[in-house]
Amino acid sequence: MKQKKLSTILKNHEKWLRNGSGKKADLSNADLSYMDLKNANLRGACLSNTNLSSANLSNADLSNADLSNARLECAILRNADLRDANLKKTSLSGADLNNAELGRADLTHADLSCTSLRRTNFKDANLSGADLSWVSCWQDVKGLTVIAVQVDTTRRNNQITYIKELDIWTTGCFQGTLDELKASIEKTHGDNVKLRKRYYRVIDFILREAKE
Repeated sequence: MKQKKLSTILKNHEKWLRNGSGKKADLSNADLSYMDLKNANLRGACLSNTNLSSANLSNADLSNADLSNARLECAILRNADLRDANLKKTSLSGADLNNAELGRADLTHADLSCTSLRRTNFKDANLSGADLSWVSCWQDVKGLTVIAVQVDTTRRNNQITYIKELDIWTTGCFQGTLDELKASIEKTHGDNVKLRKRYYRVIDFILREAKE
């Protein structure tokens, strides 16, 4: 889509939001990859199945927007407002969500792999089924209690992360319950008593911290 056409759609959407005289933005199935949408007001817009990979959406208002099945790989979402947005089955792999607001956003089965979540506010967000494994940064995440501990091994990715409110454990490409994590450890490190005990000590530490 040409930037000029997109600008017209955004202007009409602004009018629709303001007094209903314009037209609600329907950008479903559009290719908006690499587009500059900084500060764009897309509140309530339809963006389902839209390709927004590598798009600049910093400071954009995407609250109440339908982003289901959208592609947001490597998109810049710094300071973006995603409250009440529908992000079901959305791919956010590699996206930058620094300072983003996700209050009550629905991320059911969303792919958050390699996503930067620094200072992201997840208050009341629905993350059921979201792929939280390989999330690159949990620093200062708001709305979730995240306990991450590095395990002393020779593996490249050996951090165990527990998201308390979701009762989800992740490490490497693993994501699941505590019982599933223990089963995975037994399967992968069953013949290495020293390493297996190290993992369990980390798990016990995380459980103690989660009770605080």
